[in-house]
Order: sequence, then C-alpha cells, then structure tokens
Amino acid sequence: MDLNTALRSFIRTVEKGSITGAARDLGISQPAVTKHIVNLEKHVGARLLERTPKNVLPTAHGTELYEASRQAIASIDAALEGVRINMGEIEGNLRVHAPSCIGVQHFYGIVMEFQDMHPNISVDLVLDGRAVDLLYENFDVSLRYGKIEQQEVIARRIGWVERILVASPQFLDKVGPIASVDDLADLDVVSTFTSTSARNTLSLVRRDRSTTEIAIKPVLKTNNAHVVVDALLRGRGVGQVQRNLVIDLLARGELVRVLPEYAVKPTEAFLTFPSTKFMRPVVRSFVDFVMPKLRSIDGIAQDMMLAA
Repeated sequence: MDLNTALRSFIRTVEKGSITGAARDLGISQPAVTKHIVNLEKHVGARLLERTPKNVLPTAHGTELYEASRQAIASIDAALEGVRINMGEIEGNLRVHAPSCIGVQHFYGIVMEFQDMHPNISVDLVLDGRAVDLLYENFDVSLRYGKIEQQEVIARRIGWVERILVASPQFLDKVGPIASVDDLADLDVVSTFTSTSARNTLSLVRRDRSTTEIAIKPVLKTNNAHVVVDALLRGRGVGQVQRNLVIDLLARGELVRVLPEYAVKPTEAFLTFPSTKFMRPVVRSFVDFVMPKLRSIDGIAQDMMLAA
C-alpha cells in the first residue's frame, strides 16, 4: 500500500465529504480513492468513514487520524517545496480565487507577473463573485471583500476599496446636472446586487463622515461589475462603481464623477488562506509578492478615512 497516497485520498474525502469530490480533486478515479481508503482502514484496523445517503463522514477514529495526518502531509509537501526553493526553484500548483471585478482588471495581471518570475508554477485562477470555502474547494488563496467570519481562515488586510458615483457625459447631457443627493431618487440607477439594499436604498458617505441613505430607482441590477461599467458607458444611468475599475475612463472623460463630495461606503478587502493548511513555500512566496501589488492599486486606500 502507498501510505502517502492513501492518506491523501482519505484527507481529501473528509474535506470534500464525498469520494467523488476527492477523486475529482486528486485527478484519479473514484474506485481508486475507494481502494486507497479500504487499504488504509485495513492498515490501521479501524473503520474511518461512515457513508450516508448524502455524504461521507469520518468516524471517531477517522476524525482522530484526519486531525493528526493533515498537518503532517501538508508539512511534508512544504518541506519538499522548501528544498526546491533552496535550490533556486519555486514550483508547484497554486489554486487562487478572486472576485471577477478586481480579478480581471488587476489581479490576473499580478498573477501573470508572478508566473513570469517562476515559470515552473501552474495556476488555477477562478474569478467569480461568490465567497468560496477555502478548505472544501481546495483553494490556497482567496481575495475576499467584507468581514471574514469563516473559521479556520487567516486574513491579511489589503485595504479599503473606494466606490464612487459616475455617469457618462451623454447621460448627464440628457438629465442635466446632478446637484444634490435628492436628485438621484428621480434618475435611472445601474448597480450590482451587493451595492444596494433589498429596499433599493443606497448609503452615501460625506467627507465629514456623515452618512445619507436615499431611495433609488434601479433600472439594471447585475452580479458583474464590468456589466455595470459597460451600461454606464452606454448612458443607461448613474451608478456606483469601484474607483479602481474606472480610473482610465475618468481620465479620458468617458465617465464623469457625480456628486464628488460623496462616496459609497468603502468595502474592506482581504487576502485569505486556510489556517488548517501548512503554508507551502510557493503560497508564502505568492502572498508576499501580491500583497504590496494589491495595496498599491489606485483606488484601494490603506486608511478607511481616505476611502470615503
């Protein structure tokens, strides 16, 4: 029996809650995972997993083995990578997640820079708007917005993402100047689902830190920030966007900031990784590389006071 492979099959089955999921992550067949686990159970002389109609759960012995072995396997992987790094090579696979908005605009390019420096690294880069389960989905690193409540997650603050109100010149030519927040109630608004409340209200922050909540009339809601920007460029309305996504458009005059004395409440951004995994050298190198790059993005403030 290959004890190393058997333990990896067992660990991933516990984390995924299914043999099928473990097989998919490990790149082997489902019968192969089952065989490894059966051999491991014979080796230790105890039943390690209980199969239910919905998932697979560890027994008491299985939980004990999982807690003891996952750190050991992660430490072995880290030690092997550490030797390669000491020989001048950084290699391995990185599985990374980020929101599609900042992911397409900035994060993808930073990841490519890192890979250019270390061509023996392969990257699985997933960009979408959901909050991923780092352990269950086997991500090494995730860029996250908002408060981190998930247990077993380490978070390093990137900064506060600035969000502002903008519109196209043609839209402003059609509706006239927007002189006060009260004017927004009568205008078409383009937004993401997360930037407006369920009651279709929008909270704005003034430079003196006072807040104002206004009712708005969304003409388009979407889960994609790039769709919001495109709709605004087409003159569909006024909208709230991350400033880092529209800096060039503002500079070229394709979009215009509206009510510049106000900002939408900024969003805190973090780089997160599982605390249950020993941080492999390639992951540590990646985190050390991307953190200053992300913090230097125009539109991400290090002080919340500067983001509003």
